[in-house]
Amino acid sequence: MSMILDVKKIEVLAPAGSKENLLTAIHFKADAVYLGGKKFGLRAFGSNFDYEELKEAVEIAHSNGVKLYVTVNILAHNSDLDETLEYLKYLDSIHVDAVIVSDLGIASLVKAHTNLELHVSTQANITNKASALTWVSLGAKRLVLARELSISEIKEIKYAVGEDIDIECFCHG
Repeated sequence: MSMILDVKKIEVLAPAGSKENLLTAIHFKADAVYLGGKKFGLRAFGSNFDYEELKEAVEIAHSNGVKLYVTVNILAHNSDLDETLEYLKYLDSIHVDAVIVSDLGIASLVKAHTNLELHVSTQANITNKASALTWVSLGAKRLVLARELSISEIKEIKYAVGEDIDIECFCHG
């Protein structure tokens, strides 16, 4: 199977685990940054951002024309859901550009209770077009594919989900 991958826009997305990293990413012209809060992310022991720091980070990013995405990529237990929902509502209220999730339950909370854009974390391990299409049916606008995929597998998934869905891949090296 032969396909042409038509890249319309590449977004330079940088991690920003601290305010210093956020400012550095902005200085070096990142289009967007992603970061985590003190809870609900897999990098729970990183410096991360508390509620007020998240609000300030959004203000700094947006005043510089940079998008800000927040990881909410834990695999939630029942006991996490109420607090996670409140957190998602807070992120919505401070105008985060998107949340990055890996849990279907959290994705359903995003869709049902917020106006946040939904991105799917590489932690969800999307390795095939059936998984990709399932996430799209749940409202995902961006899929961060598993790191183990070949270029041809990435092309197949992109072809399956169509033009309106962003595909993100980690670049190493």
